[in-house]
Formats: sequence, structure tokens, C-alpha cells
Amino acid sequence: MTLARILLVYTGGTIGSVEDPETGELRPFDFDHLRARIPEVDALEVQLDYESLSPIDSSDMSIERWAELARLLFHRRDRYEGFVVLHGTDTMAYTASALSFMLPHFAKPIVLTGSQLPIGVLRTDGKENLLTAIEIAAKWDSSDPERGPLIREVVIYFGDELLRGNRAHKQDAEGFQALVSPNFPALAEVGVHVRFRRDLLLRPHGEARLLENLDAGVTVIHLTPGITAEAVAHQLAIPGLRAAILRTYGSGNAPRNPMFLGELAGAQERGVFMVNVTQCTVGSVDANRYVTGAGLARLGVEPSLDITLEAAVTKLMVLAALHDDRESLRSAFKMDLAGEQTPADNIR
Repeated sequence: MTLARILLVYTGGTIGSVEDPETGELRPFDFDHLRARIPEVDALEVQLDYESLSPIDSSDMSIERWAELARLLFHRRDRYEGFVVLHGTDTMAYTASALSFMLPHFAKPIVLTGSQLPIGVLRTDGKENLLTAIEIAAKWDSSDPERGPLIREVVIYFGDELLRGNRAHKQDAEGFQALVSPNFPALAEVGVHVRFRRDLLLRPHGEARLLENLDAGVTVIHLTPGITAEAVAHQLAIPGLRAAILRTYGSGNAPRNPMFLGELAGAQERGVFMVNVTQCTVGSVDANRYVTGAGLARLGVEPSLDITLEAAVTKLMVLAALHDDRESLRSAFKMDLAGEQTPADNIR
């Protein structure tokens, strides 16, 4: 049997770090050290290659870094059956979301994973996360006569669950189940057996593309009681602003203060596309449920359904680079591009 060719890409993060004995700081180390810490890697029935970007803490992630990673994956696509990306947990959900929009129709597994404890620590969770991520990336679809990969999208494996990348959210800074998928079921649960939800897996059709240009003109306005119209106006006046995400209460509610609404109306007149994303981890935006949410919809603020903040930000960055005007950006944002949102008819 031909072994699956898997490319392991190291971007940084806790999983590939060792503790500096003098300062106690975590510093990245190379793949040879990783293999020495996890000799089981060599027992996997895969052909494993390795590439490293300049390691960074994931809190330093940027759109330039996403473009570098997306280019690497795209240009290696025909050479490998699957990819595993080692990444820090803090922005893992953002990166997974970004890659899902930057690499449409990629149709091969891109599995992001990491750990809460470094590989060299006795109780590390990185060992199991890495080995299982490689196994998932290498798994064939037994129902496919052409023996294609089972996973054909960007996913995150962490703890004991496989999550759609653009549905994930980091919820825990210390627990081993750091990432969750609050509004969409896990694609697989891992115990003694790996149980895949085949009915949930994406089957993209179309030619693989690389959308490496992102527009950073996206801002997030987090609503709090007492937020002033001046504070909102300041964010909406950012030069080059294309889109603003309003982090609203509950099912999409916001203050009815006339001055606050006036600032939103002014941004609307200037061509800024505004999106309503709830602050709640679980649930969706329903613009018609309460009068406070309906007021935003009348101003042209787009309800986001059950999309995560991570997916909304990265989706807008990708789409804003493709669409010059607000209404074409709105039309594109409303589309489900990579399984990132539930159709309105299916939410209830």
C-alpha cells in the first residue's frame, strides 16, 4: 500500500517549545527535537515531511503571516495528500478560519493542532494531539473509489475532538479541551476509536484557488453598557475602513440611543458594511426577535446568524479584498462559503 504523504508545518506555539532553564521562557525548537521527544511519529504509516515558518507566538499572528502560510500550502497541494499545521492556541481559530476562506476548494485535509503544555513536559497534551492529527490527515475515504482523503477541509484537532476550523473558538486558557465548536457538532470524537460524522464533512467541488490578499480594513466594536457615541464614532472613522463588526448583546441587541444609532447611520452613508455578531458563545443573531435588534437591521446592519467572531473577521478580510463596494461585499458575506454558518431556515 502506498503511504500517504503528509507535510507537517511548524509555525510556532507551545507544542514546539522548550523552557529556557535560566529565564523560564518558552522558546521554539526544531523538528529533530520534536521527533526525539515523540519517537512514535516514526511508527506512523505515513511519509512525513517537515517545513517551518519562522516560529512566532500565535499572538503575533498577522495577515501577512496568513498569506505566507496559505501560499506554502497551496504550492505544496499537489505534492501531499494532507497537511498538519502546528500552531499556538491563542489565535488558532482565527488562522483556521482564514485558511478556510483563503484556500477555497482545496479539497485536502489541513489539520491544525497544538497543545497547552510543551512537548517536553511530562504531562503534555501535545503528543496525543500531534499523533492523532497526523492520522486524521492521512485517512483515506473508504467509500471513494478514487481513494481520496476523508477530510477535505480546514479542521482543528484538539483534546479529543475534530472541529471544523471556521466554527472553532478558544474557550479555556488552561484546560486540555481549550477549543470548542459552540454552534456546530464535532466532525469526529476520538476515544478508543475515531468516530467520524461523515454526514457533516464538506465535499468541495471546483478548482482550488489561492486568495492571498486580505484587506485589514475591518474593525470590531464591542458593545458595553455606557459605551459612548464618541467611542463608536472614533472606530468608524478609521481611514480605509471597509467593514465593522458590532459585538451585540444576546440575539443581536444594541442600545437605542439616538446618538449611537446616528453614528451607525453615518457610517452606512459612507459605505461601511456593518455586521451584527452576538457576544454570546452559543446561539445566533435574530434581528427580528427584539425591537433593539430590528433597529440595527433597519439601518442596514447585516445579521450574522451563528457565525463566530473569528470567522466573521477573517471572512470579511478576504471578501473586502475581492469586492469594491458595500453591497457586493454584503451579498458575498451572506453566502456560506466553507461551512462557516448555518442557513437561517435550519437554525430553528
